[in-house]
Amino acid sequence: MESTGKSKPASKRLYDDAMSDASSAPTTSTGAANPRDHRVSRRIGAIAESATLKVDAKAKALKAEGRPVIGFGAGEPDFPTPDYIVEAAVEACRDPRNHRYTPAGGLPELKKAIVAKTKRDSGLEIAANQVLVTNGGKQAIYAAFAAMIDPGDEVIVPAPYWTTYPESIQLAGGVTVEVLADETQDYKVTVEQLEAARTDRTKVLLFVSPSNPTGAIYSSDEIRAIGQWVEDHDLWVLTDEIYEHLVYDADDGSTTDTGSMPVLCPDLVDHCVIVNGVAKTYAMTGWRVGWMVGPVDLVKAATNLQSHATSNVANVSQRAAIAALEGDLSAVDEMKVAFDRRRKTIVSMLNEIDGVLCPMPGGAFYAYPSVKGLLGKEHGGRLIETSAELADYILDASEVAVVPGEAFGSPGYLRLSYALGDDDIAEGITRLQKLFS
Repeated sequence: MESTGKSKPASKRLYDDAMSDASSAPTTSTGAANPRDHRVSRRIGAIAESATLKVDAKAKALKAEGRPVIGFGAGEPDFPTPDYIVEAAVEACRDPRNHRYTPAGGLPELKKAIVAKTKRDSGLEIAANQVLVTNGGKQAIYAAFAAMIDPGDEVIVPAPYWTTYPESIQLAGGVTVEVLADETQDYKVTVEQLEAARTDRTKVLLFVSPSNPTGAIYSSDEIRAIGQWVEDHDLWVLTDEIYEHLVYDADDGSTTDTGSMPVLCPDLVDHCVIVNGVAKTYAMTGWRVGWMVGPVDLVKAATNLQSHATSNVANVSQRAAIAALEGDLSAVDEMKVAFDRRRKTIVSMLNEIDGVLCPMPGGAFYAYPSVKGLLGKEHGGRLIETSAELADYILDASEVAVVPGEAFGSPGYLRLSYALGDDDIAEGITRLQKLFS
């Protein structure tokens, strides 16, 4: 089933609400709205809180109170950062060079490591002046959109989408155009859907594979087809490759056929921005090192922005990232084996619940089950109509934290991260099985 309609994202609804509130604000004697009545700017007031971080914070707060909450909310590996990376950071702390400002766009040594890593992992050849090192992948996404779009430009965003994308687009003055793909499409949009959503204001396509929140992976042929569509219409594409190393073998044991868009579609290189980072691959979420790769002029503009926003990323974190990228991938492979085992466990257990349908994700570390079969029914004496209500009920009744599909632009679903221990996964899903038995 294909859906081509354009729906208004939560961030846009919040913006409209803020504007509506502003129109009814007290006015001055001249009839104009008094700017002092707006303590928070409309632009920032329209931003929605990160739903995933909100759920994670609530779960951690309940745990601190002594409640046995199991949190499937945050996309954060439960493994410690590998020792060799930590040791590199310890040494960096002792080096006075790292106690001072360094170039806003990133340490030259880290840019060099990113150039080598990009060639090694995806086959794309880039230069150091095509790299901007950022404070995590989120800043890279914001900087990329800020550099690419002007007010009113439209960005096509396949849904389900990660919660931060629409907010970054809105902050840059752009308009999010959602294109929904459900489980009958393996959560992957088609060229036909993209074309139906395109207008004369379309400037950028956001492309994410493997996907957060669904774990969906596009095949090489699907990527080439979408890339050709982007090229035919002279658009930009922002491709988020943060989960590039978390691609699992196909059901028959064969290697999954996928790749990086600018490699599979080389004619797009001059209109393509890649976002990546060390957070997911190396269990370094707290170190806050990401980067964007793109054409020299765009990267220079984004670097100028960062020079005023944050200056350089913390030098110790950059030195740790160098160690991560220059080391081998053995620790990464070990974590991937564990994630693969956990995805099979969580999907199997979720599909044992009547009313739940969970496709097998091909990558990342998220399960995205449809829970439509549980909605419109009474549970625990409560009529549950939405997946947001269902998530609240699950937390209250079983002390399991999940994120509702509303946060990702697709009501009727839940996102569960399986980047937590095997025992917690088994216990958490067992609670859900009992709750809905």
